[in-house]
Amino acid sequence: MAPLRVLCIHGYRQNATSFREKTGALRKLLKKHVELVYVSAPLSVQQANTEEVADKRNDSAPESGGDEDPRGWWFSDIKARSFNAQQQCEESLGLDESVTAVREAVKDQGPFDGILGFSQGAAFVAMLCSIQEQKLEPTFDFRFAIIVAGFRSACTQHQKFYNSPIQVPSLHVFGLEDRVIPDKMSRELLPSFQDPQVLIHPGGHFVPAASAHRQTYQDFLKRFQ
Repeated sequence: MAPLRVLCIHGYRQNATSFREKTGALRKLLKKHVELVYVSAPLSVQQANTEEVADKRNDSAPESGGDEDPRGWWFSDIKARSFNAQQQCEESLGLDESVTAVREAVKDQGPFDGILGFSQGAAFVAMLCSIQEQKLEPTFDFRFAIIVAGFRSACTQHQKFYNSPIQVPSLHVFGLEDRVIPDKMSRELLPSFQDPQVLIHPGGHFVPAASAHRQTYQDFLKRFQ
């Protein structure tokens, strides 16, 4: 059976290389069934200040050189060119470029069966599913989405993505000890999807891939093989 091909959308301040390294355990867990393909966001992010670095320590995966080129999918603060998941904003910056980057990835590296996103990338995946459903992007044809530490964007401009429940089958994964995207924020995204499946783990801000989680991932993915 050919493995499912999944496009992977990294979190804020990560890139394709660093996210690939941080999801090594997941690749190992699913290697017989899934091929993970990684893409970098188009927006370059300024280096972190000490407060933001403290936030990153909650990511249990080891830090690596990959984050030397931090990237983002949109900025909630247009002037500062920065992003905070809890920041209310009227308009964002960069989302159109990011949709274009995913379109190019689909054209160059696709087709893909599904899409997986982490943190800001997970919130972006929810928007991409909405764009696909509204038939605004003919190249998008994802059969499922895996949303890890996802949330609803607090930007007014993005509320159009949550108007009606998204039909794309989805697995929502979040940690009870996540201090970057508290589980309450991840739960608030669930009503935006039709019949969302949920995997809750006891840890923090990372993509869980312990043997205890294998069955949930496999049961979800089996539907598309």
